[in-house]
Amino acid sequence: MTDHQILSNESHRDHKIITKRSNALGDGVMHAMTFPLEFTAIQSHYPIFFCQDSATENFYPTALFSLEENENLFLENDIWTAKYIPMMVEKGPFLIGFQPSEEHDDDKDNPVVAVDMSSPRVSLTTGQSLFDESGRPTDFLKDTVKLLDTIHSGHEQNKHFISSLLENDLLESCTIKLSLVDGSQRELIDFFTINEKKLGELDGLTLQTLNSENYLRAIFMVIASHSRVTSLIDKKNAILLQDAARPTH
Repeated sequence: MTDHQILSNESHRDHKIITKRSNALGDGVMHAMTFPLEFTAIQSHYPIFFCQDSATENFYPTALFSLEENENLFLENDIWTAKYIPMMVEKGPFLIGFQPSEEHDDDKDNPVVAVDMSSPRVSLTTGQSLFDESGRPTDFLKDTVKLLDTIHSGHEQNKHFISSLLENDLLESCTIKLSLVDGSQRELIDFFTINEKKLGELDGLTLQTLNSENYLRAIFMVIASHSRVTSLIDKKNAILLQDAARPTH
């Protein structure tokens, strides 16, 4: 059960955020949402696919960390081994909340920083402080606010990016079947990717429009990132071989 609270120096002055990586802190996930604005960094490490939210039916791009649920192949001995951590992972228990504006009567809510107090990363004893002794935001909190602002822009970018993909019928479901070194099989289902056949059939004007919106570049990054599936297979095979080599007694 989540417990989202609007962050304030009155209520949360003594709270800290644990920033280390571990399964216990929620890092053992198969994938996480990403945004075109970070695709350059993402595709250098992770395959990019698309998921559909079961509740809203909205699509979103996601960075793949593993070949199965509740596993993160980039998490080794509580260290995230890739040089870039996706923003939706990096943000930890923080999110952007909204509260009614007291200054305007235009029915627009103001974005504010919120924190999930039920997160195992929230602590009173260890981690990064949110406020100093004077109640002012620490550098850690300032950097987090900047990150949340970028994520907020990323959500808006995702809406337009997905809209363009759907408008041009460029999303298709995909099932990827993989064989591992121990003879076992893995099957990636419920993911979507770029329909390269439909992409190749687009006319010049549509391609020009996609290019002007920087979406064409994002599309090619998604396609190029699929070569990273091989690195996931290699990581999983290395774990299986290591497990097989351990004594059974």
